[in-house]
Parts: sequence; C-alpha cells; structure tokens
Amino acid sequence: MTRTLAVVTAGLSQPSSSRLLADRLAAGTVTALGDDVDVEVIELRDFAVDVTNNLLTGFPSPKLRAAIDTVERADGLIVVTPVFTASYSGLFKSFFDVLDQGVLEGKPVLLGATGGTERHSLVLDLQLRPLFGYLRATPAPTGVYAASSDWGGGEALGALQKRVERAGGELAAMVAGRPATAGQAREPFASVPFEQLLAGTDGQ
Repeated sequence: MTRTLAVVTAGLSQPSSSRLLADRLAAGTVTALGDDVDVEVIELRDFAVDVTNNLLTGFPSPKLRAAIDTVERADGLIVVTPVFTASYSGLFKSFFDVLDQGVLEGKPVLLGATGGTERHSLVLDLQLRPLFGYLRATPAPTGVYAASSDWGGGEALGALQKRVERAGGELAAMVAGRPATAGQAREPFASVPFEQLLAGTDGQ
C-alpha cells in the first residue's frame, strides 16, 4: 500500500535549515513506515505571490490549487516553519489560512520549527499546537525544534537526530493507524522564561 506524505516548509533562504529539517523528518517517517511512500515537498517561498493573491481574491491559482490538493489528499503532513518574532512566519500562516475549513480534520501532522537560538523552542507548544488544534488536525506527540547550534555536528546533531527519529516514528504510527509510540512523552518545554521568547528573529 502506497502512502503519501506532504511536506510544507516555509524557509525563505536558500539553502534553508527549515528545508533541511523537513527532509530529515520525512526520511525518519519513511524509514519508520517501512512501506512504499510518496513524499511531496511544498516550499512556500515558491508560492508567496499565489498565496497573497488568493487572500485578496478568494481564488487559488492552478499552481497553488495543486499544492493545496497535495496537502488535502496526503495521509500524513509534515510542517516546518522558521521562527519570526517568537512565532511562525506570516507566509506559513497565510498558506494554512487559504485551506478550506475542515480539510485537515483528523490528519496526522508532525510539527517542526527552526530558529537561531534555543530560546524559541516553545513555539512548538505555544504557537503551532494551538494552530493545528484549531484546524482539527492531529499533531504527533513529539515536535522537533532545531536551533542553529544543532547543525554544528557532534553531540548536538546526534541529539537532534534522535528527536527526528522519535517524531518520525510517531507520525508513521499515526499514518499506519497505530497509536503513537506508547510511553514516550513529547519533547519537554525548554526551561526558559517566556519573556525571553520575545527577543530576536530568524529567517531560516
């Protein structure tokens, strides 16, 4: 049985750490599924004008309609946003604003984010989970945040890869109709005062 994963990444730079994280999450999910899997990647920077026009007119371009259809028909969804001012990017939010109401209901989704500092890791629980809860999707227990320091190799990169594998395994279980990995709590909150999240931006 062939399953489809849609990967939505909102990185603006090229190369993009958001795309790099998205690719790792997709690979971890595919490995855990152990089945035929089609992975379709949507890089939102290629749809910025189309999304804006859709918000203004109410009608998607054929290019944007194809991307929306990819998300709607996917068995599972992986989303990764860079952090801007302690929240998801405007382009990321605007893309999900143009989806028809209810299309994500019950859809398994793996949440990811990237930023320049570890202080923004709470964006997963304070911003992304409420958004996808409102959209009635079903987030995997573990979200994955990657700071710039996580890409430096060594112990930090190894720890990131462990989080990626755990999250990918959880999404795979949800896509396959099994409970997400029993006994594994989601990634804990970082022990950072909330006020510190309000400092800094990132364009990953």
